[in-house]
Amino acid sequence: MRQLSALDAQFLGYESDTNVANIGGLSIIDGQFSRDDLVELVEERCAVTPVLRQRLMTVPLGLDRPYWVEDESVDLGYHVRELALPRPGNDHQLAEQVAWLHEQRLDRCYPLWEVYVIGGLHGRRAAVYVKAHHAAVDGVGGAVLLNAFMNREPSPQRQRPGPRAQPDRVPPTAEVLARSVAGMVAHPARLTRSVVETVPYLDEIPLVSRLPGAVSVSKAVRSVTRRLAGLEGAPELPSLAVPWTPFNGPISRHRRFAFTDLPLDEVKSIKNAFGVTVNDVVVDLAATAVRRWLIGHDAMPEEPLVACVPFALRRKGVGETGNRITVMLTSLGTQIADPRERLQATHEAMQKIKERFDLAPAQWLQGLCESVPAALTGLADRALFGLLARGCPAVNLTVSNVPGPQIPLYMCGRAVLAQYPVSLINDAGGGLNITAFSYKGELGMGIVVDRAMVPDVWHIADYLHDALEELKSLVG
Repeated sequence: MRQLSALDAQFLGYESDTNVANIGGLSIIDGQFSRDDLVELVEERCAVTPVLRQRLMTVPLGLDRPYWVEDESVDLGYHVRELALPRPGNDHQLAEQVAWLHEQRLDRCYPLWEVYVIGGLHGRRAAVYVKAHHAAVDGVGGAVLLNAFMNREPSPQRQRPGPRAQPDRVPPTAEVLARSVAGMVAHPARLTRSVVETVPYLDEIPLVSRLPGAVSVSKAVRSVTRRLAGLEGAPELPSLAVPWTPFNGPISRHRRFAFTDLPLDEVKSIKNAFGVTVNDVVVDLAATAVRRWLIGHDAMPEEPLVACVPFALRRKGVGETGNRITVMLTSLGTQIADPRERLQATHEAMQKIKERFDLAPAQWLQGLCESVPAALTGLADRALFGLLARGCPAVNLTVSNVPGPQIPLYMCGRAVLAQYPVSLINDAGGGLNITAFSYKGELGMGIVVDRAMVPDVWHIADYLHDALEELKSLVG
């Protein structure tokens, strides 16, 4: 039995009818197969993938963070589902179906994941959509979970799991409450430690970095406290003012989703030509696409947009439960008309946060979560998200790039043609998320938006291609 971290619990605490903490992946399969085929595969992988067998055990009265316990019998009849698209079964219909599935909250009485096989896709293809709760996996862990259902060859040997671990002993209520009381007694000491550890990162924390004196205090502490993660000489981060956009404000409970592919070799050729990174190019493509969308809606602010960029702290993807991430903020250069200058501005902004992150990965997110008593986590999270949505946005949107496998993969004996991320949006991060996932020489771009804020989500997918062509013309 393992207790959720403070960050894991936050993803549970802020969830509401509109802020849903699902992350997922969509795979396009060459050929049709049935739910029975998928059930057989999932049953095999459940035995060797712990996250598929773990469900939540809550603490009475919400006095402490929940625990992960082993589910004695995973109900695959519940977790594995099948549906079909109506004719003609095109990509837009598929995206609409995935958006609807993605906005549905997961039942916390079961392990927090579901798998859907979607038939009827034109071209004799099928799709598999996997979703899990962000409390259970982060972006890298989610990619590992998705690929756990895949093989490197069409007809692999069945995996033979070792001896099944004994189900966790579920302690009696009195024992759980005793642990919670002990945690509450120790919280003041944890709070003090979290505050001390968070002070050097004040200039990285949304909203806090804009408070008078926050940057000066953060800089002074880094200068005199050498032992704090080696932050001496770290580049200073600019104070970022977050402008208003149509995709900021309280989000609804409804989503739209679009997906597309960008050739990875073309992205790398741009990277080589300009001396930047693949991640820089991905962020710049997102900035250009969003710039074009804002101009088309007569909503382009004079100030640069501010993006939340997640960073993985998990160095080895082995599918563990939980989150090992942090986030940093960067300006996008959306106010710059010249594409060459915009890419250079993106590179310089990303270089600063990368240098800062390499010197000492930002720990403020975990420290901030630790500082809130477990019994108040949900209330505090929902109140904060409401504040951010109603007039004080922390960021405009989220942009992420998750590396994936570059070798062909197979599911149920059929080739996996493409993979696309399906990420989350919320009041704090804005109603627009653009995430890239690389697979077999392609960048699968997944765009998740609030349905009312961005009704024309496929335009953003088109603008990503336009942005790539624009940069290619500079190279050519």
